[in-house]
Amino acid sequence: MTDRDAGSHDGRVRDDTNPASRPTAPPALTAGAALFNEGNVSAARDVWETTAESADEESGEDERLLRGLAATAAATRLAVDGDPEAVESAETAVAALEGVSDPHGAALDPVRKWAERLAADPGDADASRTPRIRVGGDAPRFDGLSLAGARLAAPALAGAGEPGDPEALAAGADLAEAERGTGRTRFAELLLAYLRTPDARPQIAARLADHVEREERKRRDVDGLF
Repeated sequence: MTDRDAGSHDGRVRDDTNPASRPTAPPALTAGAALFNEGNVSAARDVWETTAESADEESGEDERLLRGLAATAAATRLAVDGDPEAVESAETAVAALEGVSDPHGAALDPVRKWAERLAADPGDADASRTPRIRVGGDAPRFDGLSLAGARLAAPALAGAGEPGDPEALAAGADLAEAERGTGRTRFAELLLAYLRTPDARPQIAARLADHVEREERKRRDVDGLF
C-alpha cells in the first residue's frame, strides 16, 4: 500500500528558521500525515507512536492524538493485509481519539469514522477509501514537508522497508539540521529528494550514506589530532 505518485516540487529547502514560514503543527503530526497520505501507513504509525512514547506527562491531548493516529494507521495496515488483529487496533484508535478536540487543526472526524468502520468490519477495508489526514485544512504530502518534518519522515520510511539505511538517513537528518544557517543545503536537499522521488530512492539513499560516511571520517580525523 505505497503511493508512488509523489507530488512535484521545485527542489528548494523550506526555511524553518523563519517564523513566518514555520509550521504551526508539530513536525511529528505533519510528517506522519504526509507518510499516511502518501500510502506509507506503517512508517506513519512509527513516527506517531515513537513521538507519543517520548511525550512528557503534560502532553495530554497531543499524546492521545498521536496514539490514536498511530493505532488508526496500524489498523489500516492490518485490515488491508487481512489480519483480524485490525479490530483491536481500530478499537484502540477509537478509544484514544474519543474527546480529542482536533488539536493543531487536525481534522479528526473522518479519522474517527474510518477507525469505527475498521473496528466494525475490517474486511470491508479498501485502500482507495482510506481518508486523508488533514492538518490546518491541508492534506500534507512529501512535496510540502518542512525540513523538520522530513527529518522524521525519511528514516521512518526506510525503517518501514523503503530503500536505504535508517541509521544513515537519521545521521543525514542530523547533518541537515547542522547545516541550517551555514548557507549549505546538501544534506537537506538529499533528504527531501529521498522523500519526493520514490523511483530514485536507492540511488539517493546510497549517495546520502556516502556523504554521511565522509563527514564522520572528517570528524574522526579531527578528533585524532587532539
